[in-house]
Amino acid sequence: MDTAFAQRRRRDLIIAGCFAVLAALVPMFVKDVYVQNIMVLTLMYAALSQSWNILSGYCGQISLGHALYFGLGAYTTALLFTKFGVLPWFGMVGGGLISAVIAMALGYPCFRLRGHYFVIATIVIAEIALLLFQNWDWAGAALGIDIPVRHDSWLTFQFTRSKLPYFYFALALTCIAWLVTWWLEDSKWGFWWRAVKDNPDAAESLGVVVFDSKMGAAAVSAFLTAVGGGFYAQFVSYIDPESVMGFQFSLLMALPAVLGGIGTLWGPVLGAVILIPLTELTRSYIGGSGRGVDLIVYGTLIVLISLARPEGLIGLFSRGHKEPAR
Repeated sequence: MDTAFAQRRRRDLIIAGCFAVLAALVPMFVKDVYVQNIMVLTLMYAALSQSWNILSGYCGQISLGHALYFGLGAYTTALLFTKFGVLPWFGMVGGGLISAVIAMALGYPCFRLRGHYFVIATIVIAEIALLLFQNWDWAGAALGIDIPVRHDSWLTFQFTRSKLPYFYFALALTCIAWLVTWWLEDSKWGFWWRAVKDNPDAAESLGVVVFDSKMGAAAVSAFLTAVGGGFYAQFVSYIDPESVMGFQFSLLMALPAVLGGIGTLWGPVLGAVILIPLTELTRSYIGGSGRGVDLIVYGTLIVLISLARPEGLIGLFSRGHKEPAR
């Protein structure tokens, strides 16, 4: 491995560790519950966007249907807990595994599509799943599922008196998603994905198994996204199809990565830190009369960043440095 490249990876790991420690200390100084809620959502979307970035950023398979996996994770966790008493920890892992299997099953026909045809397919499949859950009586149909709050406990992952446990879990999930991406970036799979993204035909001629690489990216991305969905179900204690499978979730997973820098290690985190607080504050200060204004705000941001920095906000920190040849 090139020495400069190895040093950059070690530097990224050290910087990430420092940021994680600083983030863990923030609740000691921020006591406002509303601000803590924004911090939890910011970390959750950073993890979700990092997960989306694995498939769409590194592998180049743009998906606007990731709300499907988010919803599957949320529903698996909620249904197992409310109907069978299965702890949310097992529900989140189970939801992740189910989503990974479904992602590969859907990928078998969909990965034969390219470009905007693939994007349309992901949207259609997610919308079909939304309609199915809206009419599935056993899963609550359109009324959704109300998760009973028993008592504050890490075992049942329910807390009513403080949001800090949710904050630290969201921080851990973000760190895991980042570390998985960091590890995959320099693995055989990471090189395959970037080759497939740049030119799948050329990659295949050089021995890259294009179809298998796409399936692997889809499975990892779906698993992490579903775990985030399971966390969200426990965090809000109530879910319905529209609140966890709506198209807006697919957009909110993609936009931080696009804003920060798609296909980069730090882009999703940087984008989420800017975008999510801006979204929540816009909703709060403008109120009900401002419905959709948050979409206008970060839509405008995306356009401006795309014009000024096509590579995303992460380009502001690159200082013209290019990744060395390996």
